[in-house]
Amino acid sequence: MDRLASFGNDPFDKPPCRACSSYLVEPYIKCAECGPSPFLLCLQCFTRGYEYKKHQSDHKYEIMTSDFPVLEPGWTAQEEMALLEAVMDCGFGNWQDVAYQMRTKTKEECEGHYMKNFINNPLFSSTLLSLRQMEDHLSRTADTAIPFKPTDDPPRPSFDSQLSRDMAGYMPARADFMEEFDNYAEWDLKDIDFVDDDSDILHSLKVAVVDIYHSRLKERQRRKKIIRDHGLINLRKFQILERRYPKEVQDLYDVMRRFARVVGPIEHDKFIESHALEFELRREICRLQEYRSEGIQSFCGAKVYERVKRIREDERRKRNMLCDILQYIHDARACQQWLHKQAAIDAGITPVVTTITTSGRRSAPPLNLTGLPGTEKLNEREKELCQVVRLVPGAYLEYKQALLNECRRQGGLRLAQARSLIKIDVNKTRKIYDFLIKEGYINKA
Repeated sequence: MDRLASFGNDPFDKPPCRACSSYLVEPYIKCAECGPSPFLLCLQCFTRGYEYKKHQSDHKYEIMTSDFPVLEPGWTAQEEMALLEAVMDCGFGNWQDVAYQMRTKTKEECEGHYMKNFINNPLFSSTLLSLRQMEDHLSRTADTAIPFKPTDDPPRPSFDSQLSRDMAGYMPARADFMEEFDNYAEWDLKDIDFVDDDSDILHSLKVAVVDIYHSRLKERQRRKKIIRDHGLINLRKFQILERRYPKEVQDLYDVMRRFARVVGPIEHDKFIESHALEFELRREICRLQEYRSEGIQSFCGAKVYERVKRIREDERRKRNMLCDILQYIHDARACQQWLHKQAAIDAGITPVVTTITTSGRRSAPPLNLTGLPGTEKLNEREKELCQVVRLVPGAYLEYKQALLNECRRQGGLRLAQARSLIKIDVNKTRKIYDFLIKEGYINKA
C-alpha cells in the first residue's frame, strides 16, 4: 500500500531504520501493527526478516513512498512538497530561484503548476476560506486569553517598568503574563519520551506525570479566570478603589479577598458593599444614641454639640502635648518663660521677649534615662553618674566592663591606661575612673 511520506527531501530529516540505524531512503517499510510510535525499516533489513521485541516478520506492513502523482501527471508527491518548500524559502514570484532549488523543473513549469493548482484552484480557494472562517470563529469564542478592553491599541510596557509592575506583569498585546503561575511546570516534561521499550510501570509513571502537568495547567487557567473576572490586572487602580472604604471595612475587605475565588465578582462586590453600608448605619446609630444620652433632641442642637465637642478635644490635645513637652524641659527658668509667652499669645497680647543673663558657662541639664536600654542594670549611684556625665547606660556598661577586664589582667589600672581604652571626652573618662575606684570596682596601679 502506497502512502505519502511525511518527511522532506533532506535524508537527515527522516528517522533512522530501527535495525541498522541508517537514514531511511524511499521507499521504506512501516509496520502496520506496531505502535503508537512508527516502526520503520529499510528495504534491506525488511528482506532479511528483522524482528525486535513485539515486532514480528509476519506483521502487516505499508510501503512508504512519495513517487506517485497527486494533482496532475508529471508531478510526483515528492516534487509537490519540494515546490511548496522552495516557494516558502525563496518567496512567491521568485520562480528562477524556486526552479534552481527544485532542480527537476524549469521556471515556467514551476510557475504554471503553482498558479494552476494552488492559486487558481477553486477547491483550494474554498478550503482556505473555510479554514480562515474557522480560525476567526475560534478566536472569537476562545476563553483562554485575557482581553484588554479600554483601548483598541493596547499598551506595551517595557520589562520591569512601573506600568508593568502595576499590571502584575500582564502584557495586553499578547494577552498573557510575563511570568505564569507555576512557571516551571513544563520542566518536568522536557525529558519524557514514550517509546516501545518502556515497561508497564514506567509507562504508567510517565502518564501520571502528564496528568499532573494537565492539572497544573488547569490551575493556571483557573487563576487567570479569577484575575480577569475580578479585574485584578491593574493593581494600583484596585487599591485606589479599596481605599474609598473606612478602615474597618478595609480590614474586612482584606480578610474576605481570599473568598473571591469561590463567588463571582458581582456577588463579592455586593457582599463588601452591604457590609460597608452596615458599618455606616451602625456608626450613625451610635451617634444618635450619644445625642439621646446627652439630652439632644434636634439636629440643630446636634450641630452645636459637635462643634463644642471638637473644641474640647482640641484643648485636651493641646494640654496633652504641653505635658509631653514639659517633661523633657529641665530648665525651670526657660520653662516659665515659654509658658508666659504662650499665655500672652493665647490672650492676643504681643509677648515680651526677655533675655536670660547668666554668668559663666551654662551647664547642660542632666540626661533623662527614662526608657533607655540598660537602665534597669544600674544601681542608683550609677544612674546618677550617667545623668551627670550625660552617658547612656549601654555605653557606660561597655566602658565599665572594659576597665574591669584590664584591671584584672594587670592587677591595677592608671588613669592614662583608662583614657587609652575609652575614646571619649577626657573629663568624662576621669569621672568614670574616679567613680569606679571610689565604689571599689577597680584599683589604682
